[in-house]
Amino acid sequence: MSVDQFFASLWEVYTRVTPQAQRIQALFKQRGETVINDHIAFRTFAHSPIALEKLEPVLASLGYSAYGAFRFENKHLKARCYQHQSQADAPKIFLSELLSEELPEDCQAIINKLVAQIPDDVVQGPEIFWSKCLWQPIAEQDYLTLQKHSEYAAWLSTMGMQANHFTVSINHLTQTPTIEAVNQLLLDEGYTLNQTGGLIKGSPELYLEQSSTMADKIEFTFAGAETRIIPSCFYEFALRHQQPNGELFDSFIEGNADKIFDSTNTAS
Repeated sequence: MSVDQFFASLWEVYTRVTPQAQRIQALFKQRGETVINDHIAFRTFAHSPIALEKLEPVLASLGYSAYGAFRFENKHLKARCYQHQSQADAPKIFLSELLSEELPEDCQAIINKLVAQIPDDVVQGPEIFWSKCLWQPIAEQDYLTLQKHSEYAAWLSTMGMQANHFTVSINHLTQTPTIEAVNQLLLDEGYTLNQTGGLIKGSPELYLEQSSTMADKIEFTFAGAETRIIPSCFYEFALRHQQPNGELFDSFIEGNADKIFDSTNTAS
């Protein structure tokens, strides 16, 4: 599978639950913009058949290599980022995993029930990244229990393996070349943006500025046939700044990412 095919498949699955992404992309294109994807992100469970170390070989087969590691203590996460070894314009990839052993015991028990349903050999190729839930629907009460302690865990329990966001590269925009202009355009169009830590996460001094919408909403049917409107996925916007060596910053900032995670929080 080519890198282009990989991202096309991810985009198809992503936009089914994130229609705002297509509308926003169309909005930019109507203004004469070229929309380039800066990066995508996935969430998964550590100590499982879909843990980071199980997924990395698939990314390697697509030509990606890891170049950064991150730790989010408050959210009980580890993460790594990846870039393509030969295609400089290929989107970067951000993988995070939940350290469920750091959550309360009742949450651990719920997550263990989900993970136990995942076949040991489930990772066979790139398709794993849009396989969604590899377990039966979670019970509504279990979902609410997870939500109290980890919005990340609750989201993952219902949305599973799929890109939780794509990212517009502001560096490639000409009519809206600043993050302030992008945010104002989206606000004027009625989109709800992530306000955690302010609309703009990061700064030119950190060489990276980011903002994002709040996740779209979908109806989800739980194990007992109850339904609830839950967050799906969101759209992000990133502006990378030149470093003293003249190169654009190509990694991620923990403080920024920590706030971007909140784009899938239930309360919005």
